[in-house]
Amino acid sequence: MASPLLSLFTGRASRRAVETIVPERTFADVVLPPETRRTLDDALAQVRNHNLIFSRWGLGERHASGLGLAFNFAGPPGTGKTICAEAIAHSLGMKLLVVDYAELESMWMGETPKNIAAAFRSAVEQNAVLFFDEADAIAVRRSAGAALAQERESNVTVNVLLREVEAFNGVVIFATNLAANFDPAFERRIRTHVRFLMPGVDERERIWHVQIHPRKTPLAPDVNFRELAERFAASGGEIKNAVLKAASAAAAEPGADSNKAIHHRHLVRAMEEVLAAKAVMKQSLFEDDPTQKEDPIITALQAAEQRWRSVALLALTLAGGALLAAAVAVTVALMR
Repeated sequence: MASPLLSLFTGRASRRAVETIVPERTFADVVLPPETRRTLDDALAQVRNHNLIFSRWGLGERHASGLGLAFNFAGPPGTGKTICAEAIAHSLGMKLLVVDYAELESMWMGETPKNIAAAFRSAVEQNAVLFFDEADAIAVRRSAGAALAQERESNVTVNVLLREVEAFNGVVIFATNLAANFDPAFERRIRTHVRFLMPGVDERERIWHVQIHPRKTPLAPDVNFRELAERFAASGGEIKNAVLKAASAAAAEPGADSNKAIHHRHLVRAMEEVLAAKAVMKQSLFEDDPTQKEDPIITALQAAEQRWRSVALLALTLAGGALLAAAVAVTVALMR
């Protein structure tokens, strides 16, 4: 095993910037809204008909570049983008190369663009689908008149990525939660934009079913997936986390393992915890917390202070009126 010191000076980390995956998950493992599924089906049709269009129909002879298939999967976290990338590779009988940008980005100036080019070469050599997760971190908008070294490096990285996408004759998928951060030049280089929407009630009910093993997971008779789907507007990833939390809570209860089961209350409590954690992550130090309960003593003191201010203001108004009346009276008396 290489030492950390050697890895530091050679740039060789223990983790790989590009991980090769033999895909196992299929479209049967993900539940999507109809609109998202239709767009994905169109993207798959483009892949399957690629040879027909560019080879037999001769369009490849007219268009020397931009023959690859670049797809942008955009949507909130937990809506199935990563699973669908794996499912596409599985349906095509290809491997999936997952790019880890944290490992791809090098501390050495000029190395990140080289790593990007190497990732595309590896996809060609392995005949694999190339997948950039959280792609907005690498396809970020370029800076005009970049003065800092890191800004120039970022611009070069984006330029190299655009060049590689243009020259690539395979399938590359970008996934992002922040598509607005993409450099505008990616728009024309991406063949299809797939918008991953939050699931509706029917989709959420099916997701609850998919997360449970049909034979091994012990479910109590009181579990009602429809009620859960109607009550909680959650993503597939959040439902998955809730199922795991509920399973942990059920397994931790006293008694023999053979008598344990996941009840409806476990799932409800787990989903409430998942959504509560999501709310915590959205809190800001610069915003009032709407969930924070006010202290009744402080509330009473604030009300008393407000009443005092009102009384004081009235007293000052009356005193001012009396003073004005006295001044008028003195003026009239002097004039006589």
